Amino acid sequence: MKLNLSEKIFIITGASSGIGESLSKKLAQKGAHVVCAARRAEKLDRVITGIKSQGGTAISVPTDITNLQQCQSLVEETIERFGKLDVLVLNAGISMWTPFEELNDVSFFRQLMETNYMGAIQCCHAAIPHLRSRSGLIVSCSTAQALMGFPNHSGYAATKHALHGFLESLDFEMRGEINFLEVIMGWIQDTELRENAFGPDGKKMGENKRKYTSQSVTLEDCTDAIIAGIETNKKTIYIPGKLRLVPFLNVFFKAFLRRKVSKAVDDHRD
Repeated sequence: MKLNLSEKIFIITGASSGIGESLSKKLAQKGAHVVCAARRAEKLDRVITGIKSQGGTAISVPTDITNLQQCQSLVEETIERFGKLDVLVLNAGISMWTPFEELNDVSFFRQLMETNYMGAIQCCHAAIPHLRSRSGLIVSCSTAQALMGFPNHSGYAATKHALHGFLESLDFEMRGEINFLEVIMGWIQDTELRENAFGPDGKKMGENKRKYTSQSVTLEDCTDAIIAGIETNKKTIYIPGKLRLVPFLNVFFKAFLRRKVSKAVDDHRD
């Protein structure tokens, strides 16, 4: 049976742009009440204004998920406003695009871990008591790099491997009291992930970002698929669908998979 999202309470991290913004708007259109979290208050306000102009319900809670107290405050403000929490969407994240040996400074790996891993953990820890009382859901907006190594993304892949392991362990511990959805994504168009990715000098790449190829997925198709996965109570979804082959290929045809991945990375070079 398809889950009715009307009146469901969502927290979405990284909601000021890209996947988070698109999810926030679409969920609000379906009648969900959305709590939009991100660091940039002015961009959050733009998202909230857009949602409200279409008759949706949403609030913004400026949040730096690397700050434990702010993660706790995010959940507390949600409960204070709506009295419950049904879904936590772990979407906020930062990436990199550089071979490890070409890095001038590896100190930004700590920032990758603080955001992609510790930020997600801190949000989960604050949200779990409220999610358990609602038989709620944690959605992890992840990547195929959580399942295998990936060239030019060593630090990013490490954080996603860590989060994958944490959420799988948490799923065991919850014994079905909380549901989990892992979204394994490839390259998605029209997000700021690449623009904000770290380059070899440890600084954000900005406009010097990689191009997209025909293998990349549109933002609209991506967020439609995520919402469909939530509505149909999926455990794992792959965007695009061919990524579902990755776990199998990584075990039985690793050399073939590595050749395919290397070619895909080369195709995304400037």
